[in-house]
Amino acid sequence: MPGTFFSAEDADLLETVLKSRRDVRGNRFTQEEITDLELDKLIDAALYGPSVGFSQPWEFVIIRDPNIKSAIQEIFSQENLKAADQFQDQKQQEYLRLKLEGISEAPVNLAVFYNPMNGPVLGQTSMKEMGLYSVVCAVQNIWLMARAMNIGVGWVSILDPQKVNEILELPESRRLVAYLCVGKVTEFAELPELETLRWEKRKHKASLVFKDRYDSRFYPENS
Repeated sequence: MPGTFFSAEDADLLETVLKSRRDVRGNRFTQEEITDLELDKLIDAALYGPSVGFSQPWEFVIIRDPNIKSAIQEIFSQENLKAADQFQDQKQQEYLRLKLEGISEAPVNLAVFYNPMNGPVLGQTSMKEMGLYSVVCAVQNIWLMARAMNIGVGWVSILDPQKVNEILELPESRRLVAYLCVGKVTEFAELPELETLRWEKRKHKASLVFKDRYDSRFYPENS
């Protein structure tokens, strides 16, 4: 609806969707089908995302083939063991108990790629990473639309991008930005799982928002 002005109630509903978005793991996915129509709506949401210089530098690979999922799962397993080595003692044990993906369990996997343009891009000449940020905006649109449709999404980042590209037969120029697990769920958690498990504490807004200039009192180690 071009030029539409929204009501306060509309804004409240959007806020509810934002606050209700969750990263969904394999232990919450059901095997209920995700239809092509539902997937198309998620992709459309991505295409409405903002992009630097209207470059629209995103591409998507929809994965339903269990053999491809299995190959991606193997990449995750290898990388997850490497990741566990980065943590020590109790933290490592907690890490190994986490369920961090739903590659096999989710009915659909969706790989999102950055396709850089040849030549200069308006708005990207000083900050080259703006193209990647544009793709991330598209991913966020997918996530929010999915939540509004009561569809779960999990973002798997513990992957070797080059190996994923090889399995999906992507050109070398493409860069993996997000590997998403998509499916209907048994429930949406009230709080983010890692917050519930106390992996990290939620940061307070007062320590994150500054007026006019940075205040190093909150983070002296960064000053």
